[in-house]
Amino acid sequence: MEEKVTTLTLRKFKKEGRKIVALTAYDFPTAKILDNCGIDMILVGDSLGMVVLGYQSTIPVTMEDMIHHTKAVSRAVNRAFVVADMPFMSYHISKEQTMANAARLIAEGGAHAVKLEGGEEIASIVKTIVDAGIPVVGHLGLTPQSVHQLGGYKVQGKEKEKAKKIFNDAKVLEQAGICALVLESIPMELAKNIAENISVPTIGIGAGPYCDGQILVTHDMLGITQGHRPKFVKQYADIEKIMIEGINAYIKEVQQGLFPDEEHSFTLEKRENK
Repeated sequence: MEEKVTTLTLRKFKKEGRKIVALTAYDFPTAKILDNCGIDMILVGDSLGMVVLGYQSTIPVTMEDMIHHTKAVSRAVNRAFVVADMPFMSYHISKEQTMANAARLIAEGGAHAVKLEGGEEIASIVKTIVDAGIPVVGHLGLTPQSVHQLGGYKVQGKEKEKAKKIFNDAKVLEQAGICALVLESIPMELAKNIAENISVPTIGIGAGPYCDGQILVTHDMLGITQGHRPKFVKQYADIEKIMIEGINAYIKEVQQGLFPDEEHSFTLEKRENK
């Protein structure tokens, strides 16, 4: 087995130019498959709100939701670096509450790092968590917890001033001590500029090819989710189609009395006559 991925491993990958590969997971079997495949980083994202729990956004996701799913993922992983999202309003009310929530994701959830959305406005919070010994992954660009403020799921940083703010936020978060930075839905030129000017790895999602690594929502790239698929998502499989075929075959065989057959049934032990 390859050596376990840590914060030092991620920096080493950036220095060597080796792309970091990341995906999301919210349950034990998916995380086990990803880990066995050699994924470097697994994000237990608050995207579980939409992908798994059926919400319209990430905002209703609670700390209890995140801890529950992070526990399942961390139990499956041997090699990958597990990052857990801090959900909406779990790091805004007070530093004491923020520290307690971050600590729970590490101690109870088994995560190796927590992820926070935001730039300069949360830099002091990031530093407090890092100073306590908890690795932090930053998140800039399209930040889903601020979707109402941003006016929807739109590309961020297209205008010069907004691009400058995202770049400056990246530098501030680097100084605050983040171990990696997710860049979501920003122009690839901006992502390239950030990747070349900060020491920590950048992980892109809809941020072009110049980031130090890439992440997608596993359900999106495997074709499990329904409805709108963002432009940046490449679908590598159609698991929904395979599931539908299997379920329809099962329905048909049960209705026709073909399943279960003798092969899938048990029989009494035969006694010898004396």
